Amino acid sequence: MPHPKLELPINKAEPLTMHIDLNSCFATVEQQARPLLRGKPLAITNRLTKNACVVAASYEAKVFGVKVGMTFSDAKVLAPNLIMLETDPPKYHWVYQLLVNIMQSYSPNVIMKSIDEGIINFNPSGTGFSRPASGGSSTGLTPWNSQSENSTGVKAQSLIDIGYEIKRRLRDEVGCWMRCNIGIAPNRFLAKTAASLHKPDGLDIIDHRNLHKTLSSLKLIDLTGIAERNEARLNACGIYTPLQFLDAPADVLRRHVFKSVCGEDWYQRLRGYEVDDFESSVKTVGRQYVLDDMQPSEETLRSRLAYLCETTAMKLRYKGLCARGIMIYLLYASGDSWYERRMFKSTFFSNAEVHRRATLLFNRRPRNGFVRMIAVSCYGLEPSNISQVSLLDEVNKEIWLTQAIDEINSQFGEFTVTYASSLNAKDVVKQKIPFGSTRYFELLLNRA
Repeated sequence: MPHPKLELPINKAEPLTMHIDLNSCFATVEQQARPLLRGKPLAITNRLTKNACVVAASYEAKVFGVKVGMTFSDAKVLAPNLIMLETDPPKYHWVYQLLVNIMQSYSPNVIMKSIDEGIINFNPSGTGFSRPASGGSSTGLTPWNSQSENSTGVKAQSLIDIGYEIKRRLRDEVGCWMRCNIGIAPNRFLAKTAASLHKPDGLDIIDHRNLHKTLSSLKLIDLTGIAERNEARLNACGIYTPLQFLDAPADVLRRHVFKSVCGEDWYQRLRGYEVDDFESSVKTVGRQYVLDDMQPSEETLRSRLAYLCETTAMKLRYKGLCARGIMIYLLYASGDSWYERRMFKSTFFSNAEVHRRATLLFNRRPRNGFVRMIAVSCYGLEPSNISQVSLLDEVNKEIWLTQAIDEINSQFGEFTVTYASSLNAKDVVKQKIPFGSTRYFELLLNRA
């Protein structure tokens, strides 16, 4: 029998969580910036090479079946007139900042889940409400359909009205071609689900009144977090639809489907209870690069390695972390791969130490083929001790030198002070736009 505490009814709380998702963000931003591209099939990649992968596709391209992760050559087979552009980070920096400003003008309780997705929590038990930023909308913030005045003294509107106002402000303040999907629900999961129902430019609500009807129109893999592997787990236990998933007892989900506490989380998540209001800890920090040169020289490999080590160390310090372990992964032109990893007794965080340890492993690589991809990853992460003064002068000197270099690069631009060996790499290894967590993206904004 399910645990009594987990025999939960559908959450009947008012839907006060809003999920905002920019439609085909990178492609739409490019179409906004270049009117001649509007209405045409467009794909965005990190680098313009024949083996480049699509990282974003316009809706005109999606009609032909172009998907994220597809190679440029495969995408051109589906859409012969497809236009491929390289990512332009400054444009996306600008749009991201404007989106955040718009969202924060309604509530300080804003969480950015990725560069193109964010959540506004309108629950008055959270951090509270605020007036819009000066020059923006005059809309106030209140619970769903309330007609009372909130603590700001501004007349309340429904979240539907606020959602449509955000859409309008996005077009007015960013550009007429910009569109977004908005979902409103009692928790983050259902709000994201609502935001995916009618793309592009939809606005939907999921609450206790229409939960069953909404789930009946979806497939299991339409639910965020349910891909092929989890779908197979559910199918193995006789669960083939979202409605069956909703009706499954917590004990079945915990013991037989997911075989962990994740089953209890799904039981509550589907019923509209919040279980995702936390930030998972970082397990690894790293970077990777696919070489254009089919037969790279030793000098080229070491230059790219130095650059990857620098940017990995920068990410470590920005996240306030240091590492004990490092891994090097190489993919060869033959399709074979090689990796080596090692844990160290002491922690490290500086450019020099990440590079030194990575080089130690890199020197052990097989030399019987041409390298196509290099990846550097740091693991065994723990909070950084960079702010602590050590009893050892050599440790303090390393910390002070690292801080001085970071300050110079922050003030005068990235790689003002850098390795001589990576000088010719910084113009070749383009900065990728990070997906998922926006913490590293905030660093890029600060240094743009």
